[in-house]
Amino acid sequence: MPSVVAVDPRRVELQPAPIPPDWILAGDPAAASAEVARSADGTCVTCVWATTPGTFRWRFGVDEIVQIIDGELFISDDLGQPERRLGPGDTAVFPAGTTQVWRVTQPLRKVAVCRHALPRSAGFALRALSRLAAIARGEARPAALAARPVRRAA
Repeated sequence: MPSVVAVDPRRVELQPAPIPPDWILAGDPAAASAEVARSADGTCVTCVWATTPGTFRWRFGVDEIVQIIDGELFISDDLGQPERRLGPGDTAVFPAGTTQVWRVTQPLRKVAVCRHALPRSAGFALRALSRLAAIARGEARPAALAARPVRRAA
């Protein structure tokens, strides 16, 4: 069984991870990161990432869930979305294929969970295998689904 990874994201030592120069719109943001965990199949990575103030366009190649630890940023897109503020304690989800402008006003540190999306057919097969494994173990539902709230139509 894999071991549990527990870290304090404010204390993780980071290594330089420069933002591509053609993504930078204003300032001179200096980014750094560190991987803290990776799923056994390699499709999901958790890292700590930080940057100094600046404005840049970020293109998300994978699904990314972020939790802001320190700092402040304002995000917007090219579709006219109003700017939104993210600060400590805020969580945001950025789907693969989207682009956002990040205006970082204070040194920023975040935890990011990055997941490579599986093709829909592979996701279906994975859910089916999970269900069969749960049945083989005598579970009524796979553990991952047991905690899901049930939505009922009105």
